[in-house]
Amino acid sequence: MQEDANREWFTAAELAEFRLPGLPHDKRAMNRHARDSRWLIKCDAAGLPLSRPRAGRGGGVEFHVTLLPGAARIELGRKLGVTTLLEAEDPTAEGWRWYDLQSDKAKSEAHRRVAIIAEIELLEQSGLTSTMAVNAASIEHQVSAATIWGWRDKVRGVARQNRLVALAPRRKGGGREADIDDQLWTIFLSDYLRLEQPTLTSCYDRTKDIAASRGLSLPSERSVRRKLEREVDPRVLKLRREGEESLRRSIPAQRRTVAHLHAMEIVNIDGHKFDVFVKTGEGQIIRPIMVTIQDIYSRKVLAWRIGGEESAVQTRLCFADLFQNWGVPKECVLDNGRAFASKWITGGAGSRFRFKIKPEEPTGLLTGLGIQIHWATPYRGQSKPIERAFRDMCDRIAKHPAFAGAYVGNNPMAKPENYGSRAVEWDAFVAQVNKGIADHNARLNRRTETAKGRSFDQAFADSYAVAPIGKASPEIMRLALLAGEQKRINKETGEITLFGNRYWSSECGRLHGQTVTVRFDPDNLLRDIHLYDQAGAYLCAAQLFGDVQFLDAAAAKATAKMVAEYRKRIRDGVAAEGLLTAAQVAALQIDAPEPEITEPQVYRPVRHRGQTAAALKVAAQAAPQIAEPARSENRAFAALKLVKRDD
Repeated sequence: MQEDANREWFTAAELAEFRLPGLPHDKRAMNRHARDSRWLIKCDAAGLPLSRPRAGRGGGVEFHVTLLPGAARIELGRKLGVTTLLEAEDPTAEGWRWYDLQSDKAKSEAHRRVAIIAEIELLEQSGLTSTMAVNAASIEHQVSAATIWGWRDKVRGVARQNRLVALAPRRKGGGREADIDDQLWTIFLSDYLRLEQPTLTSCYDRTKDIAASRGLSLPSERSVRRKLEREVDPRVLKLRREGEESLRRSIPAQRRTVAHLHAMEIVNIDGHKFDVFVKTGEGQIIRPIMVTIQDIYSRKVLAWRIGGEESAVQTRLCFADLFQNWGVPKECVLDNGRAFASKWITGGAGSRFRFKIKPEEPTGLLTGLGIQIHWATPYRGQSKPIERAFRDMCDRIAKHPAFAGAYVGNNPMAKPENYGSRAVEWDAFVAQVNKGIADHNARLNRRTETAKGRSFDQAFADSYAVAPIGKASPEIMRLALLAGEQKRINKETGEITLFGNRYWSSECGRLHGQTVTVRFDPDNLLRDIHLYDQAGAYLCAAQLFGDVQFLDAAAAKATAKMVAEYRKRIRDGVAAEGLLTAAQVAALQIDAPEPEITEPQVYRPVRHRGQTAAALKVAAQAAPQIAEPARSENRAFAALKLVKRDD
């Protein structure tokens, strides 16, 4: 009982079970009463809601005891055995809450009535009777005396500070609300609150047909509309008919400041598909995608690469441009969470470059350089300032006169009349994009937090000049370049062939015939390429060994000079080894020692029998066993063997 006495929250079913005065005694009717009384949106003096989700199995909603009428609260306290915690609420506070919900017109009328009552009291203080004062005010304000007497009755015994509540007009609608069957109302709401956004009239007609089939009546469409406006929260309408994103946009967006940052501290990267048809060098017509890096502080576009898709190739090269031209940022905001990183990994295989890409994790480049990675919220343009730059580019680049006839529109319903009439050549498109981005950065009167009327270029330059910038070393630049397929160095000349171009350096001379991995910039094959061994260790750089014109004397002279220097360098290397001549090496050879002759212990007699077959046959048929020679014969046999060896 003590636990129940301390309770302050009750469900509709519990309140109905208590059968309190002034409240319905049925759970469904109690829920309807709570909805009509707007209990779900009421708050206490501290602004805390007076309703909350019920904890435990089954869910539901609980209501605070202060929402109950005074008589109901007293009866509830009596049933729970407590009266001190459930005293009747001050009616004045409830009145002021009601007054605050009224329209300005009703509040203005309340002020007018209070002023008339104050004027009457002033006339009474001057000596007029109440009747004379009321009649005078009636004539002055064109209000009947009976009405004024009614107002005086309402404020009798009411404190002056509460007269506005007492005299505010409390007009009610003209008649009883039309009843709607609960099931029909649920059917109507379920039909109307859909993302397809059907009209109220069509939903009403379908519900009316269902009601007729069940033998039920349905009020007029206007009554249903008023009930919808009165009982359904507009936020619920927005969520059910317009979706989660529309509901999110109805909340004020977070406003972030960049005043505490400096140039090149944080960058963000994203891809943008141009609404322009472009013809590649292979004759294929595509809509190019540009991977772009923007400085968060100044909003300046720092690096960009254009290709056929948002891939690891374009992303890695874009970072290479950023590192080479501006330095290494501290942090980077990436688009669309891990989905964008997934595109990096899988996008390399189908790039516009016709070579095999060595699979790499592009984010490993960033983390390896100590760049902290942040993933932007998927499909949330507000999370990335670069989206604002892309919107400018849609107008000033994609719709440029140079692309007339090639613009395709930003959606299928926005195709221009000359859709598909031409395609821009790749080189012309890239040149126009480069110019458009330069103009975008240099445009004045920017109203951002850091530009303040200046251009993005100026805002970036002022901060860049005094900010601590991490510069990219040659090792970092090599890591940022693209890792292409493995190539075998020519075993005769030491040169390496890439896209029909020959590359060579003096260091390649020690790599003849080896297989290496090449890092290079496919958009600028005039740059040096870098060679790595199979284990990933850096070997050397190789320069472009270009072709020259026939009978070009200057080129021939330069080549001869290079060959002479190369040969001289190798000869100097040979001299540095301190090698001996062949004669010196021969003189250092040791003479061969005299052979040591070993005396045999057993001798086999050998006699000359002649060369005829008969003699040999007779010898073969001779004595069956050879007798042991005498010791005196051993020396003779030994001498014969020595003679034979000399022969």
